[in-house]
Amino acid sequence: MTQQLPGAGAAPALETEPVTAVDGDDQRIAVASQWKLVWWGFKRHRLAVICGIITLFIYLVAMFAPFLAPYNAGTHNSEYTYAPPQRLHLFDDGSFSPHVNGYTLEQDPETLALTFELDENTKVPVGFLVRGDEYKLFGLITWDRHLIGPKGDNGTPMYLLGADSNGRDMLSRIIHGTTISMSIGLVGVFLSLLLGVVLGGVSGYFGGKIDNAIQRLIEFIIAIPTIPLWMALFAAVPANWGQVQRYLALTVVISLVGWVGMAREVRGKFFAVKGDEYVTAAIADGASQGRVMFRHMLPSFTSHIIANLSLSIPTIILAETALSFIGLGLQTPTVSWGVLLQEAQNIRAVSTAPWILLPGVAVVITVLAMNFFGDGLRDAADPYKN
Repeated sequence: MTQQLPGAGAAPALETEPVTAVDGDDQRIAVASQWKLVWWGFKRHRLAVICGIITLFIYLVAMFAPFLAPYNAGTHNSEYTYAPPQRLHLFDDGSFSPHVNGYTLEQDPETLALTFELDENTKVPVGFLVRGDEYKLFGLITWDRHLIGPKGDNGTPMYLLGADSNGRDMLSRIIHGTTISMSIGLVGVFLSLLLGVVLGGVSGYFGGKIDNAIQRLIEFIIAIPTIPLWMALFAAVPANWGQVQRYLALTVVISLVGWVGMAREVRGKFFAVKGDEYVTAAIADGASQGRVMFRHMLPSFTSHIIANLSLSIPTIILAETALSFIGLGLQTPTVSWGVLLQEAQNIRAVSTAPWILLPGVAVVITVLAMNFFGDGLRDAADPYKN
């Protein structure tokens, strides 16, 4: 028989902290993959989302350029040199009847110069999915349908953005130029990625003399002014090369300079994760150096590389435009935005036909859209950003 001591009671219950349910959003974030976190962060950047849609639209234009353009890039009409832009009217007398007004020639009484003016009494019917110049879609499918164009053969062309010095449609040439300019950005970025990841990864992983040699090479390239370096490299291209060969050479020349920024970024990331536990475990498990670098270390910051790539494409597009503008890049009959802007070197032509500067507007819109898109990706890929 046990006797309870005076003043002794039941054993006091242990005090525990109240258990709170984990918030649903926090739990969802805790188990989400890196790509989902980047996507959720990117969606909160509304300007980046809008610019991403614009960028996607521009690449779709580049893919379907022959179908979207009213004419082929070389189609011309010498009777309508520097014809002004026509306004597209969708309705006529209350009914849906797309059309543009024709042209009439007027002579300046002082200079006796002939200029085109829009004739309100002449109407050129416009249709959708109309037959026109033949082309090869994706270089494979022969077709002659265009999204928009003049209906019938009435002799009056449709120049929604005006014509150039040879009577070629500026809208069609800008659309065709999108294919070359945007593809140079992609191909150039791919080559820059290859050089930057390999050399930057080797530099950051091994360090020591290898790192010093690669960094001195990068510093030497950065120290050379960019335009003279491009000029020197492109001057080595034989003058008798065809347009496709010059296109590939231009892409390689631009990439030989553009990889240095990517290499420094990758080198810094390799230095940052080289001492992490998962890297040490992979080395202890007997993984080869190449597998440790590109199978374990590189995927940990792939999102950062993609964000930097999106910011590198506008730089390459600007480089192609600048080289072609000064006559060192692509040449006619190849059509790119830089080639189209060569005509803008004539100040007299610009003063009388300012619409020949419209390829520059396309460059500005594309570069701004891709820069804002890249900024959004970079912010979303930054794990330390609040």
